[in-house]
Amino acid sequence: MTLKKGMGEVYRAIDLNLKRAVAIKVLPASVATDPERLARFQSEAEVLATLNHPNIAQIYGLERSGGTIALAMEFVEGPTLADRIAQGPIPVGEALPIAKQIAEALEAAHEQGIIHRDLKPAIGIDGKNQQLARTVVWERQD
Repeated sequence: MTLKKGMGEVYRAIDLNLKRAVAIKVLPASVATDPERLARFQSEAEVLATLNHPNIAQIYGLERSGGTIALAMEFVEGPTLADRIAQGPIPVGEALPIAKQIAEALEAAHEQGIIHRDLKPAIGIDGKNQQLARTVVWERQD
């Protein structure tokens, strides 16, 4: 599975050591040589690593190999909010819990001086219980 998100492509992979699914966000080669974008990707990884909240994806590591740079993070199974919106109007009883979880994740980040700079319907929803999947793309607000 490949998703294009923000500055990179996100792949589902298997951590062979821990035998679990992970999401790998790869910075495309075309931007890996751009110092500004590379610094932004590094900053995103560092900021994400400081957050610990049930509705924010955990970061497992930032890897570099042969010019490829990738962020390994928690994989959450399920559709995106955009997928759900495409199915038609979301009833209030379904929309409110999703909105609450987004707000709680944003609040936790804001309390640490961190803002989400790319919030959009491409965030995931856990397919098992319709919980908001964790979301990425954060930066520290100085």
